[in-house]
Amino acid sequence: MSTEKPVIVFMGTAEFGVPALRALHEKFGVRAVVTVPDKAAGRGRVLQPSAVKRCALELGIESILQPMSLRDPDFEQQIRELRPDIICVIAFRILPSSIYTLASKAAFNVHASLLPKFRGAAPINHAIMKGEKETGVTAFVLNDVVDTGNILLQERCGIEENMTAGELYVLLMPLAANAAVRSVEMLMNESWRAQQQDETMASPAPKVWREFSAIPWDKSADEVRHFIHGLSPTPCAWTMMGNERLKIYYVVAGTMSLEAGHWRIHNGSWQVGCADGSVELRGIQLPNKAAVHAEDFIRGWRGAREGQFGMPESNTSAP
Repeated sequence: MSTEKPVIVFMGTAEFGVPALRALHEKFGVRAVVTVPDKAAGRGRVLQPSAVKRCALELGIESILQPMSLRDPDFEQQIRELRPDIICVIAFRILPSSIYTLASKAAFNVHASLLPKFRGAAPINHAIMKGEKETGVTAFVLNDVVDTGNILLQERCGIEENMTAGELYVLLMPLAANAAVRSVEMLMNESWRAQQQDETMASPAPKVWREFSAIPWDKSADEVRHFIHGLSPTPCAWTMMGNERLKIYYVVAGTMSLEAGHWRIHNGSWQVGCADGSVELRGIQLPNKAAVHAEDFIRGWRGAREGQFGMPESNTSAP
C-alpha cells in the first residue's frame, strides 16, 4: 500500500457517519467535508448544523462545503480544485457522476446493509421489519445507479431478538467507521478488486413515512413485533385508540388469546391480539404526552380495560 496520505473528501449528514469521519481523519487526515446547509430548528428557528458539520468543526477541518445543489458548477469546481484521491460518502445525498468521477482513485459509499439486500434510504428499518437475523454494512464503489456499485468489502453483525431500528443504528456506526478506513486502505493499494453485486438477491428499502406506519394487527404476532421495532424510534408505528393516535415503540410476545386488533389490560399487562397470537405493549406515547412504559401508563389510567384498536386501510400500511 502507498505510504503517501491520500486526499480524502468526506460527504455525509447524519450522526451515522460521524464515527467514520473521526476514524478517517485520525488515520489519514480528511481534506474537506461536504454536508447539507444548516437548517432552522426549534421554536426559535435557530440555524443548526448537521451532525457531520459539528464533528468537522470539532476536528478542526477547515474546508467545509455546504452546497444547496450538488449540480452547482461552483461546487463542482471546488471539488475539482481539491484534487481528491478518494471521496467517501456515508448517509448523504445521491451524487451526480460529475462529482464522484473527480476522485482519482475511486468514490465509495458505506451503506447500512449487506448489499444487494435492502437498497434504498431505510435499510436499517427494513432489516428489522423483515425479521432479518443478520445484517451489516457494505462499502461499494459509486456508479450511476443507486446502491448497485461493485462491493469493496462488508462487515457483518447479528440482529438480536426484539432489537429496534434505533439500537441497530447505533450498533452499525462503528462497523461503518471500520469499513471506511479499510476501504481507503484498499483503494490506495493498486491491487484492489471489487465484486459485482448479485442482482438476483436484490431487495428494496425505501424511506419509511409516518402515514405508512399504521400497525397491521391482522398480521402474525412476529410480523407485528418486527413492524413496530423496525419503525422505532422514528417514524414510530401507531394505531388509533378511539380518536387518538397511540404511538407504540416497543413490544414483547404476548400470552393472551385475542382477536386481531382487540386489546385487554389484565394484571398490569396490556396485550393486543394479532392474526396468530398477541403482543404485549411496553413503550407507548399518546399525543402531546411523553413516551412512557405501558405499565406506568395503565397504573394511573381509569379508562376501560379492554377495547379495539383501529385497523389500517390496505393502502396505508407500510410495505
